[in-house]
Formats: sequence, structure tokens, C-alpha cells
Amino acid sequence: MILSPRSLGAAVSNVAHKMLYGQVADLRPVPSEPVGDGPRGISLHRYRGPEGLIPAGPPVLFVPPPAIPARCYDLRRGGSLAEHVVNAGRRSYLLDHGPLGPADRAGDAAEWVREVLPEAIGMVSRDAGGQPVQLVGWCAGGLVALLTAAAGPALPIASVAMVAAPVDPAGPGARVPPPPLGTRLARGVRAAVREAVRDALPRPLAGPAGRLAALDDHLLRSLKLLVNIDNTDFLAQIEAVDHFSNMFADPSGSAVRRMYSTLMPADAMASGKAVIGGRPVELGRVGVPVLAIAGRDDALAPVGAVRPVTRLLPGAPEVRVEVVPGGHLGVLTGASARTTTWAHLDRWLDEGIVRHGIRPPRRDAAATV
Repeated sequence: MILSPRSLGAAVSNVAHKMLYGQVADLRPVPSEPVGDGPRGISLHRYRGPEGLIPAGPPVLFVPPPAIPARCYDLRRGGSLAEHVVNAGRRSYLLDHGPLGPADRAGDAAEWVREVLPEAIGMVSRDAGGQPVQLVGWCAGGLVALLTAAAGPALPIASVAMVAAPVDPAGPGARVPPPPLGTRLARGVRAAVREAVRDALPRPLAGPAGRLAALDDHLLRSLKLLVNIDNTDFLAQIEAVDHFSNMFADPSGSAVRRMYSTLMPADAMASGKAVIGGRPVELGRVGVPVLAIAGRDDALAPVGAVRPVTRLLPGAPEVRVEVVPGGHLGVLTGASARTTTWAHLDRWLDEGIVRHGIRPPRRDAAATV
């Protein structure tokens, strides 16, 4: 913190807000209403937009990483991708499997790719008047969306947008040999708080903060608070990521590991083929546009693990890769995501409107043709 009347005033305001309300962040979720229950009790929600705003364009479906809280898309007000997309006037939906404990099943890859997500896509399309659905998936949610598009080319899918989704963990620039994907994904989200700290600290302190990460968390938290006590957005982001991490009902990560050991055995997607539920799925069957966004500082899904998607989808009319700053969670919802990841996604979803129209075709008009 640089001492000035403004910074001192902000610091006092933040401390007072923390003392009165217990937190600085507004952690209320974006309002939504249930559309229905999918397979295995997984629920589908439609976000409610601002009053008077009529949504336009193909609907957007947020696909969460199986076994990871769906709040990843809606960490806090002002730092929520879901809030941003809804306020832009897009009809938006969330697939939510709820909290999972060590004994719970997130379902295996076959259930998600061949049952859960296809049924949700059909429900969204029907609810939106028959329009095709634009899928948005972070981390393994993006991989599930891509595999679903490959396994069901007849599904009403308009496009797939993947954020921080590693299709080839051994690609150029990635660690060799990489540990199993399930292990990396189980560990990766729990490192999000540490990434958020390093991203938000002033550059001269970023290196020392990284070295301090091995020390007691209380020391690191004290440093964060002292350096950023006047930075409301930083404090709110730290609280939001803490809240997100605490939503994991399974501290051991066993549910996550079980899910991803079936999703990506031996990192099979790198070859362009995967075996899901005993049946092969060829990525070459993806016939919709695909956007892949990679974080420059993402150790879990480095650029070299994301970029190979361009050679794995020969049937897609367009495959676009964008590289933005940020770590694995920061690339989705960090401070810089608003002007990078979200901007790329806005353009991508706008192009979906150009391809598919603002509104679904009127059935009575279609019947007279």
C-alpha cells in the first residue's frame, strides 16, 4: 500500500466493512431458477437477467468440471463470469451437480458425455425455443463439453468454448513426464488461492510471495492483508477464492480423482481419440466451432497442453486459441480476466448470434414456407 489520503481512507473502509459484515466480498450467487433435474439428480438452472433486459442469441450453458463446485463461474459479484454473461443480455444456464463428499459419485465420464450433458443440452435448447446451445467449460468441464460434441454430433450444439482445458498434457512447453491428469486436476484447484495471491501482489513482491508459499499460511495471509489492505477488489477476490475452496465437501479430493481417472486414462485425448464407457470417441467428429483459452501462467493447463487442440479437430469449421495472463483459476475469474478471457468470450458468443440469429425461428412462419 502506498500511503496517501485516498489509500488510508480505503483501508479504513475495508477494515470497518470487515468488522461489521465479516467480509468484504459480495458472495451472493447470481439469481437463478430451476429448469429441471437431469440424470443422477444433477440440476439445471436458468439465470435471471436484470429486469427489463430481454436475452438474445443462442443460449449459453456453463458446464462445471465434474466433482468440482459449479460456483467456479460465479465466485462473487463483480468477479463472476456468469454475472457478466447474463448482464450482457444472453440467456444463460448452469448445470450443477451439487456438493460431493468422499463417498459420493460424480458419475463417470461415460455418464457425463453420453447421458448427463446431452440431456442438459436438449433441455436448454427446448427451453430456449429450439435454438442450439453454446457450451462454456472451464478445466475438465471444457474437456467434457468437447467430448460430448464429438460423441453426439447431432446434438443441438452451436459452439464449444474451453477455458484452461488441457487436451495434451505432454504437449510442447508442458512438464515431461506429466503426472496423471486426475492427480493434477485434483490438486490444481486447491492451489487457486496461492495463484490468486501471486497474481495480485505488486510485481516486486510476487517472487518472495511465491517462496513464502511453502511457509505457514498465516504468514502469507498477513502479508497479503498488509500489502493490500486498501485494495477492495483484491481482498474480495481472496475471500471469494477461499469461499470456493471451502465448498469442497471432500478435502481428500478422492471424488475428483475417481472421476478424472475415468475421464482421461493415460491422457488419451492427445491422440485425437478417447474410449468413453467402452466405446471410442473420435475428436475428428466435432463439427462445431471451438474456442480454447489458455493461461500464460497456468501450471495445470499450460499453453503447450492447450494449443494442440488445433490439430485434433479436423472436422471443426473453426478452432481458435487465445493466450491470456493468469493461472488456472485466475484465467477464468481473476482481475485481468475481465479484459482478456471475458472479452474473447464476448466476441465468441457474439459470433454465435451472427451464425444462428437473435431469436429462434417462429414455428408458424416456418410452417407456411
